[in-house]
Amino acid sequence: MTKKMLSLAMAMAFVASTATMSFAAKSATCEVKSVDGSTVTLDCKDAGDLKAGDNVKVKKAKSKAIEGC
Repeated sequence: MTKKMLSLAMAMAFVASTATMSFAAKSATCEVKSVDGSTVTLDCKDAGDLKAGDNVKVKKAKSKAIEGC
């Protein structure tokens, strides 16, 4: 019985931590305006809580596959 309760508690802790991380991740849609060496200038429509000096993670937009004959 205690093994079942411990397993249930661990599963609930995992679900709670996963949900917290998904809500903590924020995103903004931006467009690259210029690139000068290692400096990239972005134009964001919804910058939200971003401030100068914040670290951000940038992903390349996915391109659609072009099918041929």
